[in-house]
Amino acid sequence: MITIIPEAPENVAAFSAIGQVTKENFENLVIPHVKKKVEEFGELNYLLYLDTDLGNFTPGAWLQDMLLGLKNLTKWNRAAIVTDKEGVQNFTDIFSVLMPGEFKSFPKENLYNALYWCKNGNEVEV
Repeated sequence: MITIIPEAPENVAAFSAIGQVTKENFENLVIPHVKKKVEEFGELNYLLYLDTDLGNFTPGAWLQDMLLGLKNLTKWNRAAIVTDKEGVQNFTDIFSVLMPGEFKSFPKENLYNALYWCKNGNEVEV
């Protein structure tokens, strides 16, 4: 299931994934919310807080996620993946070289920092 993170800055499409993530989660929530943000701000600042295993994403969810990326290819500005899974963090950092915009991984304990970075490209000093 995917939910919107209500504390996100206005210019950030921020989501939390828990349990099983389905195609319908993307079609009914993620894609419309992302579309609204891109229309409003002209760019996509995106955050995904992963509180589930990647194996819980159905094949349809993966397809919708891929289509979301391709459809907004020129609009990506910043994207943060928040997870404690080292493999996902490494993939995100490698993926950032291939995609336009900035992609960065953050550990779960740094959700606030990730939201702040998505908003303006800076991190909170600790």
